[in-house]
Amino acid sequence: MATTMNSKERILTALRCQVPDRVPIMEIWINEPIIIKLAELLTGQEVDVEVGAETVGDESQRIVDLYCTVVEELPLDATSYIISTHREVIDGDRVRDKFGTIYKTSEHGEPFPIQGPIQSRSDLKGFDMVSKLGDDDFARARYVIEKVGHSKAHFVMIPDPFKISWRLRGGMQHLLMDYALDPPLVHDLARVATDYYIAAVDIAKQVGADIVVMNGDLAGEETTLMSPDNYREYIKPYHAEIVQHVHDEGLLIVKHTDGNMWPILDDFLEVGFDGLHPIQPQCMDIGETKQYVAGKACLLGNIDCRNLLVYGTEDEVEQAVKETIAVAGPGGGYIVASSNSIHPGVKPENYIAMVNATYKYGSYADIS
Repeated sequence: MATTMNSKERILTALRCQVPDRVPIMEIWINEPIIIKLAELLTGQEVDVEVGAETVGDESQRIVDLYCTVVEELPLDATSYIISTHREVIDGDRVRDKFGTIYKTSEHGEPFPIQGPIQSRSDLKGFDMVSKLGDDDFARARYVIEKVGHSKAHFVMIPDPFKISWRLRGGMQHLLMDYALDPPLVHDLARVATDYYIAAVDIAKQVGADIVVMNGDLAGEETTLMSPDNYREYIKPYHAEIVQHVHDEGLLIVKHTDGNMWPILDDFLEVGFDGLHPIQPQCMDIGETKQYVAGKACLLGNIDCRNLLVYGTEDEVEQAVKETIAVAGPGGGYIVASSNSIHPGVKPENYIAMVNATYKYGSYADIS
């Protein structure tokens, strides 16, 4: 075990299921309102920025700068930024991305697909996502990486091919119906999405990313959104292809999905994901999961952002972090993070307490 590491070394060591100098901490996403509140608390200066003016991935330059400040001041061991699909306002709360999907946006800029460009297999004729992918999709990620510097690890989020597919169909319900009614369309969509993903990985590497996050839920709290057999037929082969490409490019990859991963956890391990996020405490026990995946994949997350970080006290947050590190930290292969994201309901003081507790209890000199 190294006596001291920089943040990048610490994150990469944990993701390789080895023991760093201390348990790392990062977040795959901090929402805009919390970035502002954290920046005010950490700098002691009032921030005058309109909240919710942009869609996720297309935040203003001021928000991106504040995000960098938060990462450095807390401090976190990594940055994480999602690629842009350049959504443009149609009217009111409706936006359209450059691939033709129309969304309604929440007050915090979260997009929800309501209409997709692919209604049938005939719509896929000549449809190409790769040619529409460009360096400008990574402009904010590149800026964050260059501003924060390479002593920290840098994650770039690219949506799961499953998520890309259901966005193209205008909603998850349409794609899941296709599983039963039009399997060839499902595979055709997955092929388009996978080609896009692989091309995006290559650009992510060029802009300086160390790790790719494949974000997109595959499970609810009870079980997976599709049967395990459907996962293995319609999604797993494309996951395997992407993971192989990421590794061939010398990067690492984390799979994000909320919910109960157990029905397809062995599949994730077989595919070769380096990390699994966020190990939702409502349906997965972090100690049991760590014991099962030890040496095969790093775990990220588990600090409850539904209840604890929203309604808990700072002392309760500290105790939860202490207990989680005690069961997930030994042997390496664990990174502290929330159980989803630092969303607008989180008390910023609780998130600061979460970071402080990680530093307080995360030294491997003190972890048995």
